[in-house]
Amino acid sequence: MSSNLELQVRRRARLRYQLRQKSGGRPRLSVFRSGKHIYAQIIDDAQGRTLAAASSLDKTLKTALKTGADKDAAAAVGKLIAERSKEAGVTQVVFDRGSYLYHGRVKALAEAAREGGLDF
Repeated sequence: MSSNLELQVRRRARLRYQLRQKSGGRPRLSVFRSGKHIYAQIIDDAQGRTLAAASSLDKTLKTALKTGADKDAAAAVGKLIAERSKEAGVTQVVFDRGSYLYHGRVKALAEAAREGGLDF
């Protein structure tokens, strides 16, 4: 029997493999969700660099948010990552939800990033 962590790692690896097949060289918008905060990065896998990053811990968001672990915080992070990606010259990405379901905070972040101008 596999542990929950092993299953999570397998789901993440399976998703990243599928993204590599379909990406066409686009950078990856990666989401990490913890119990208290949410984080997003735009990663160029070809160069192994982070092009832009945002989280609910950013000084610009931390004071405006009630908590870093709700849909409002995720939406704010989505808008912020969209702004920062435009500054970095990135408009098209592939969405890497990791091992998380596309639901709740992950979905809120993705929809806010789309509204902010990211194409995925």
